Amino acid sequence: MTIDECVADYIRRFRERARAEIADFAKQKQESLSEVITLAAACQCKDGKRHSHQRRIPSAVLSEAARELHAHQEALSTAQNFNQLHSRIDAVIGPIHGVGELTVYDIAHRIGGFIGLEPEEVYLHAGARVGAAALGVYGKVIEKDQLPDAFAPLTAAEIEDCLCIYKGLFSEESASPSDCDKRAPVSGCFPKVSKRVRSC
Repeated sequence: MTIDECVADYIRRFRERARAEIADFAKQKQESLSEVITLAAACQCKDGKRHSHQRRIPSAVLSEAARELHAHQEALSTAQNFNQLHSRIDAVIGPIHGVGELTVYDIAHRIGGFIGLEPEEVYLHAGARVGAAALGVYGKVIEKDQLPDAFAPLTAAEIEDCLCIYKGLFSEESASPSDCDKRAPVSGCFPKVSKRVRSC
């Protein structure tokens, strides 16, 4: 399966749902930043279930993360861009045992959705890092233009998602288009697309 085919498949099957997940935070305008921090740190989907990315993190760890974020709420509210927001959140909750880089990114992305700050660069962690490495790209944060042109239709956040979802296909030249339906993971808040598959 080619990169172009994976990107097209992502747009067709996952883009709308991934955008809806963050849009839920953007729509919380009637809520305060404090309330949004609580929601973002709880790592819960609309149905109340824990997001698959954070399903193994003890509730006590997420509660500690929420407390620390609340204590630094003013610093978060004055972030000028997503990179600054991410850095501040990482400094606050990154040192907490049990909070990894994917959780830092996910919480920053959720809070950023409320504040109006979207990633302008592609953050590589967990599955996204594996997907990028399969394409010969390495680092913690990269520019969109470091990746093949096939990713141009996607935002930086969507590229991160796509790299994670199709990480196993990018290095397999013999993969066929139908492999996406059988093996591509999906967003943790949308575990069912056509078949039951593991989230990234």
